Amino acid sequence: MLFESTRLKLRKMTLEDAELYHKWRNDLEVMYSTNPILDVYPVETTKEFVEQVILGSNNAKSYIIVEKENERSIGVVSLTNIDFKNRNAECIIDIGEKEYWGNGFGSEALRLLLDYAFYEMNLHRVSLRVFSFNDRAIRMYTKLGFRQEGNSRQGLFRDGKWHDVLHMGILQNEYFEKRV
Repeated sequence: MLFESTRLKLRKMTLEDAELYHKWRNDLEVMYSTNPILDVYPVETTKEFVEQVILGSNNAKSYIIVEKENERSIGVVSLTNIDFKNRNAECIIDIGEKEYWGNGFGSEALRLLLDYAFYEMNLHRVSLRVFSFNDRAIRMYTKLGFRQEGNSRQGLFRDGKWHDVLHMGILQNEYFEKRV
């Protein structure tokens, strides 16, 4: 099945997910390695963000990652900035439930999203940005077939130091070769 693996399934994000997303978005430990702006948001701001930016966009698709055994929502994965003419998009993933970190759920969820992007949407390229200190994510992306394409030198200030923001991408044919 398209949006399902052994341990996970993806379901379309809805407005009812705003409160759960709000919990993850306001957990600074969760956002530390994925969001350039560490801040605490009021629930109304998160609901507006979900309604307008996530659900109201014609060029984004967001899915809640559900761990099947417990039917527990554990994170979100998205395709953003979808450019249908040039057949490319950017992807984002956040595992919001920290007890699921380091167990392969992120790569499994991202593989489901990439299957959808390349097999169903017929995209040519998917890209992402990752902070240079996020070694675990960089290893995961590389294992899935992403290649570093460049970086924004010292594009992030975190904990009193400057860090690069790495740009990575994978092409459809590279993904197909990796999946065989």
